Amino acid sequence: MPTETSVFFDIVTIFVALLVMGIPGLLTGFAAGLRGWALAGLTPLLSYAIGGLSGPWAAAIGIPFNPVTYLVVTVLFVGVAYGLRRFTVRRWAPEPEPGLWARKGHLAVGACLLVATAAGMYAVIDGMGSLDVISQGFDAPYHANAIRYIADTGDGGLFGTSQVNWYNGALPVFYPNAYHLLGSVTHLLSGASVPLTMNVNTALLPGLLALSLVTVIREFRGRAVLAGAVALTAVAPAIGLYDSMSRGPLLPFLLGLALTPVAVVAARRYLDRPAPDTGFILLAAALGLLCVHSSTLFGGILFSAPMLLQRWVTGDARLRRLGRDLLALLPIAVLAVPVAWLQLFGALGLAAGDVPYYGWPIEYRATTAVGSLLGFQHFGPYPQVWLSAALFLGLVFFSRLRALKWVGGTALVTGLLYAAVASSDNPLLMAISRPWWDDPYRFVAMATVPLSVLAGHGLAESQAWLRDKLPRVPAVVVAIVVLLAFTGLSGGLYASSNATHVAPGYGDTAETNRHEIPVTPDEAAAMLELGKLAKPGEWAMNDRRDGTVWTYSVSGVRTVAGHFDQTFPPKDALTLATKFRDYDSDAEVRAAVKRLNIHWLIIRRPGSPKNAEREVGLQNLDGLPFLTQVYQNPDALIYRVNV
Repeated sequence: MPTETSVFFDIVTIFVALLVMGIPGLLTGFAAGLRGWALAGLTPLLSYAIGGLSGPWAAAIGIPFNPVTYLVVTVLFVGVAYGLRRFTVRRWAPEPEPGLWARKGHLAVGACLLVATAAGMYAVIDGMGSLDVISQGFDAPYHANAIRYIADTGDGGLFGTSQVNWYNGALPVFYPNAYHLLGSVTHLLSGASVPLTMNVNTALLPGLLALSLVTVIREFRGRAVLAGAVALTAVAPAIGLYDSMSRGPLLPFLLGLALTPVAVVAARRYLDRPAPDTGFILLAAALGLLCVHSSTLFGGILFSAPMLLQRWVTGDARLRRLGRDLLALLPIAVLAVPVAWLQLFGALGLAAGDVPYYGWPIEYRATTAVGSLLGFQHFGPYPQVWLSAALFLGLVFFSRLRALKWVGGTALVTGLLYAAVASSDNPLLMAISRPWWDDPYRFVAMATVPLSVLAGHGLAESQAWLRDKLPRVPAVVVAIVVLLAFTGLSGGLYASSNATHVAPGYGDTAETNRHEIPVTPDEAAAMLELGKLAKPGEWAMNDRRDGTVWTYSVSGVRTVAGHFDQTFPPKDALTLATKFRDYDSDAEVRAAVKRLNIHWLIIRRPGSPKNAEREVGLQNLDGLPFLTQVYQNPDALIYRVNV
């Protein structure tokens, strides 16, 4: 059970994470003229743009990335934003503001947002078991070791995060690193462990998604009750965020998904009033998506395209508006190329490089995929029927969406893409879906975002229908009853059932044997012990097939294998994996041990079902004269290498 001290430290880490992703974007957006919900919604994305651009450019000119660097670049962004705003207001009329909500409308939406955030955080934390637990997924050690690597070395480059596993001349691997850059700042400022740092960010994702969608509703003049309803429906679908927290976890993708909707807000504000200040916000928003993950920018385009189409096919001046919008977007695209050159160059290199791309196998027929979307059920045992009912009402009343009708187009596009990816391995389709690795989980999550807006619309229109039928009942009372009814009938926005979707990815299920999961608690304890034994700069030999790939992020001790992925391993890693036990008789092994400064071996104990077959070079280690056992627990062993 978490102690009072651990709970207090969790709260402090959450607070620090909010400051790291909040203050830079908040100051920059305010300086650029953003106010109200637009400022609140765009703040996290602007912060990730600042961090995501500063890290790689700092590395390019030889400056370490750390909290001071982040602060200095924030000051530069704020200065540029302020200068552009001052220049703009002297020459352009103020930007049009959304229709006003009454004060009680703002308060009601804020209350719904708090409820949604609390339900989402409960689902995530309850599913994890605790905030300092280690994720059991394949992708997790890459992100964990990347955060530790940036914090330790200051290397904010786009190829730096891969150095934990691909080093000494191995194939360099590009990876967008805004997630890891801000994670490293949170880790350094809070003193939290890397797993806690990651899990806090994950727990905040449902609230970020709800805030993003509320901002969209506000910008497009939606009613306050619609915004409140969408905040609730955004955090309810298991297939939106929670499934991919367990599988992978797909952390940068999920962060990008939560931030994607506000890019539409930036685009709308700029196109309604093309000017330097709104152009700066749009440029920063687009680059923020790119810095979080390359696929996120493509997802932003998919999300925004129906909005642009609606602008261009409705109204009296639609053809003139089309030409004006394209002309206005041209300088943004031109400016984006030099500013994001490092990200664009890396992404193009990855697509054309030697890293294999196989995609994911077909899941089922397209009709079944469509049923998954309508039932908000991917591989879960039961559909989320109350969300489905709200979605049905949203489709029935679709014509009343008015300025938000484009959301239906976004749902259609992303839904069709999911159905296609889930049911076909057509080469052209696989090429189109490469930014998302042809992964049905990512596509179903993307489609769920606009579907949750339609479900929220169904709730809001139910309130409007009841309001008209019951004129003597105050509209606010009707809204409260409808939203409370949905929250109650859905079991608190499906918080408990969503937790069961998160739990398998963190080894927190009743049937889980904690000694048989990929990264056991005893292995983690051994990693911490190794951190006490090893001197700075000393490395440890380990097995790529067990949980010790987490060692660097947990203890700070570098290991030969820094990830489960064995694609294009470094030459020394391959040599040691196949011949480490021959240290006394093989000069090549001794040379590799010396080059890497290996003084330790950490490995899972033999006999575990999860460790049935070690790498060849790590089998039958008992009695070898160059190894001295110094620590053991039920799951792990530590040896000193007698070099």
